Amino acid sequence: MSYSKDSPRRPNDVEAGNSRSGDSENGECSYDPFDISSTKNASIERLRRWRQAALVLNASRRFRYTLDLKKEEEKQQTLRKIRAHAQAIRAAYLFKKAAVPPVNVSGIPAPPPAASGDFPIGQEQLASISRDHNSDVLQQYGGVQGLAQSLKTNLGKGIHGDDGDLMKRRNAYGSNNYPRKKPRSFLMFVWDACKDLTLVILMVAAVASLALGIKSEGIKEGWYDGGSIAFAVILVIVVTAISDYKQSLQFRDLNEEKRNIHLEVIRNGRRVEISIYDIVVGDVIPLNIGDQVPADGIMIIGHSLAIDESSMTGESKIVHKDSKDPFLMSGCKVADGSGTMLVTGVGINTEWGLLMASISEDTGEETPLQVRLNGVATFIGIVGLTVAAVVLVVLLVRYFTGHTENSDGSPQFKAGHTKLGVAINGAIKIVTVAVTIVVVAVPEGLPLAVTLTLAYSMRKMMADKALVRRLSACETMGSATTICSDKTGTLTLNQMTVTEAYIGGKKTNPPHNKSELPDKCRSLLVEGVAQNTNGSVYVPEGGNNVEVSGSPTEKAILNWGIQLGMDFEAVRSESSIIHVFPFNSEKKRGGVAVRTPDSKVHIHWKGAAEIVLACCAAYMDAQNQSVDMDEEKMTYFRKAIEVMAADSLRCVAIAYRPYEIEKVPTSEEELARWSLPEDDLILLAIVGLKDPCRPGVKDAVQLCQKAGVKVRMVTGDNVQTAKAIALECGILGSSADAWEPNIIEGKRFRELSDREREDIAERISVMGRSSPNDKLLLVQTLRKKGHVVAVTGDGTNDAPALHEADIGLAMGIQGTEVAKESSDIIILDDNFASVVKVVRWGRSVYANIQKFIQFQLTVNVAALVINVVAAVSSGDVPLNTVQLLWVNLIMDTLGALALATEPPTDHLMDRSPVGRREPLITNIMWRNLLIQAIYQISVLLVLNFRGRSLLGLKHDDLAHSLKVKNTLIFNAFVFCQIFNEFNARKPDEYNIFKGVTRNYLFMGIVGITLVLQIIIIEFLGKFTKTVRLNWKMWIVSVVIGVIGWPLAAAGKLIPLPETPFSEFFTRCFRR
Repeated sequence: MSYSKDSPRRPNDVEAGNSRSGDSENGECSYDPFDISSTKNASIERLRRWRQAALVLNASRRFRYTLDLKKEEEKQQTLRKIRAHAQAIRAAYLFKKAAVPPVNVSGIPAPPPAASGDFPIGQEQLASISRDHNSDVLQQYGGVQGLAQSLKTNLGKGIHGDDGDLMKRRNAYGSNNYPRKKPRSFLMFVWDACKDLTLVILMVAAVASLALGIKSEGIKEGWYDGGSIAFAVILVIVVTAISDYKQSLQFRDLNEEKRNIHLEVIRNGRRVEISIYDIVVGDVIPLNIGDQVPADGIMIIGHSLAIDESSMTGESKIVHKDSKDPFLMSGCKVADGSGTMLVTGVGINTEWGLLMASISEDTGEETPLQVRLNGVATFIGIVGLTVAAVVLVVLLVRYFTGHTENSDGSPQFKAGHTKLGVAINGAIKIVTVAVTIVVVAVPEGLPLAVTLTLAYSMRKMMADKALVRRLSACETMGSATTICSDKTGTLTLNQMTVTEAYIGGKKTNPPHNKSELPDKCRSLLVEGVAQNTNGSVYVPEGGNNVEVSGSPTEKAILNWGIQLGMDFEAVRSESSIIHVFPFNSEKKRGGVAVRTPDSKVHIHWKGAAEIVLACCAAYMDAQNQSVDMDEEKMTYFRKAIEVMAADSLRCVAIAYRPYEIEKVPTSEEELARWSLPEDDLILLAIVGLKDPCRPGVKDAVQLCQKAGVKVRMVTGDNVQTAKAIALECGILGSSADAWEPNIIEGKRFRELSDREREDIAERISVMGRSSPNDKLLLVQTLRKKGHVVAVTGDGTNDAPALHEADIGLAMGIQGTEVAKESSDIIILDDNFASVVKVVRWGRSVYANIQKFIQFQLTVNVAALVINVVAAVSSGDVPLNTVQLLWVNLIMDTLGALALATEPPTDHLMDRSPVGRREPLITNIMWRNLLIQAIYQISVLLVLNFRGRSLLGLKHDDLAHSLKVKNTLIFNAFVFCQIFNEFNARKPDEYNIFKGVTRNYLFMGIVGITLVLQIIIIEFLGKFTKTVRLNWKMWIVSVVIGVIGWPLAAAGKLIPLPETPFSEFFTRCFRR
């Protein structure tokens, strides 16, 4: 059967492939060392196996961008040593502390201040406090308050933060950076390129040929043979090194971008976002769940603050921080709670800085496609080596038996008559031809083309707001069959505003109408909004342009509070916080206990409306009275929530309860373990927050669906809100689809058995009120069903799902550092449209590699067959060493640059996802490359054996006519490759020129190749053993090349079976 151009689905589509959802999960069970479907969690032993099985000519270049297994082991050893060293220091300190009898610390005079320029405390004293966790010395300096005074920091407002202040602090305590390993220089890349075994042999042969040539023919004529080979080898080395060096620069820039974390600090009373590198000693930094501790420091205030110190200690133990253990280590993560810290050590003066400066920053990582291509290269290389060995034996036998003739018909070698030097030179020429066949036959550049296209794609994806953390994610995204997306900020704009409010038991219109609010209710509301938040409000002098910071939900509610007349700083200073229960994505609410000026205790809760409402036993009415919540009023509020949710509003309830001060724990330990009462609450307000859908998100969802990628919304919001947004975004086609299991609540999905979950998982389009664990369950179930799953996440609790998914996509704006570190790609603008662009790039990577394979294999097959047939039949090869090296340069480096950097097209999204176990060489590719290879072989062999008569050279001098014939063969062969490069761009489309003028790199490389070919033929004949061609011969060369275009178009009419050719070969082999 044939497939027309406009067919919506085509099997074996090179630019999209077929989806085989039944593919097994990992390649661990496979005996093929190159069969690794996912390198994300592959074992070291599995990675070592494929390296050992690969046929490699230049290991240092081939494995440059793979994980350096030796360095990885050294890195782990260094980590263990540094961690052990840090623990030894602390153990010694604790031992010393235990041995010394307790003394009255307050009576000990503070140590003499070791001035550090403008500050009364020096770097060494700070290090002894923070790095050694020395609480005694901290107390000698007056605790956190005294230390802050020494560092000229206001614990509430931070440092001044002007340029002069920052410069003084950097001069005194250093900057938050660490010494980087010196990057590899260009000369190191040249040296790596020189390690190629075949090029080394060719250089040795060139030197020997040079010496023998000069000895026999004199320096004027004798240096051409050896010199031309040497020059060609040097050209290959330099071009290869330039290409590799440019790639390394791109990876270096991207790695630097990955390390550049942005965070908030408090300076001069306001929260400002800065780079982690701009932190200085004395900075006050807010910490929230999921954040990375950006420097060494001491906790100022902590609310249930728990730190995961496993990155520094190696032990996965969560450490709770309090006044007895307030020390925070750089590089650790906030596992729970919130707080603020005072920075006491930055950069190399922290354990994290020492660690990062000590370990090798090897960012290498192989990708599944790279491993598979190494398998392809190994197979082709073995065939090439075999062919080269046959050619070598045949040519040597023919030469030494006198069957190889000169252009005048005389034998090149006569036993007993030919001089030793001449015989050796003849043998060297034969060896160089055989070695050059190996150079052309072993596609060393094939696996490296993956790195090239990934480097190009990663750089372009940055412009599309996607930062790639794992190379393999680029190509895996091309196989994604489903995307589980968050709602807030991804499908919506994340620009929330309070548009509806129910206060005093009734709807308030507009929601910020102060005149309708009873005084007591307003006072309690303002107190709850100001105290039960991790956001902040900064009012500059003059009171204009109030700055509100925090999450979008917090900002919306704080802005609403300001409209109600809230004075944020005044409210927070009037009452003091006793204990905080940070917002929890499992419980969907957060709370705070505060002590009021009249020594009363108020407990405020805020969270998902229906969940907080269920905890309420009463509500505050318009007369400031607490009224019991009867069934009628409960139904009224539930209905209000449903109506707001149906309008795609996020519903948040605010409630409080008074509490007896006698029941509040007094000790720090008891307070840390105290669970805030969450029953018998009094409802103050229910607000509806509008977060509009992102412009263009509906088109992006439709594009995914057309491309065979199902989009699922997984949100913590109310099911009704999720349904409304899903309908607006196009995830649900109509209200008729909004029934279980298309739309399901997280709790309901969680309660199902494994079998039941598997039965309905593929039908789920929307999951509302889901917890991070529900998201993880959905990912695991879909993967069991054979799906390639991409998941978006922003919270700390999303980390398991991001890690479990085939591709974890963290949000760059709202995402926590924990989520980002568990992800494979960071979506910098939190936009779903950017996720779809990543899918396009993933498919583009796969398609570009296949284009390059098709192009390279055509050259491989044609060059090998032409030289082998000619060598066996006549004892001479039409394509000599220098010519083959030039062809290799076109094929390996320039060809990869031209084809591996094709930008993605809309055509990619018209097809199904690429199956992870799809054959690399599809039926379409086999058809195209065989047609071109057979054509090139046929034409060039006819020219080789009948060229003199066909070209009218019978009457010319024999030596000259042979040179013209061989020059034409070489020229025509190169033109075939130039024109075939256009064919390779569009393997399954008739219009091979579509978009070519927009790809400047492709046009530039084709132009450079053409110009260099003209220069080689017209001016460098001495080096390449060619002669100048007249205009007729040039026309013949171009015509031979051009015929490849209509031939390729005609070939696309040939119908292809759906079963891959590779399966036919496997069946035949098994028989």
